[in-house]
Amino acid sequence: MKMVMAVIHRDQADLVLENLINAGYGATFTESRGGMLRQAQKMVFTAVNAADLKAVLNIIKSHCRTKVAVGSHEEPEAGDAISPGPTSVVTELGGAVVFVWELDTFETY
Repeated sequence: MKMVMAVIHRDQADLVLENLINAGYGATFTESRGGMLRQAQKMVFTAVNAADLKAVLNIIKSHCRTKVAVGSHEEPEAGDAISPGPTSVVTELGGAVVFVWELDTFETY
């Protein structure tokens, strides 16, 4: 058995969960917040047979896309130095970070 944990942007996580469940895989999630921008995410967990791992990873991959957001912010003034003005910030949003590990035991009660 394999444990799959996928950290997915909240805007894409519900679609991943729906598709995992429709494909017959049990899944659960927990909400989290992290990263440099403190973005809201969901950690999706599913335990699968090793033979099903590729199918589960394909479901996650096919429903998670990285988007690039471009914004700007003003640089703070530093003493007598001339402020360079607004600075562009490029941020990747969405996508998934996936962890897979071996399960020694899997039981349901």
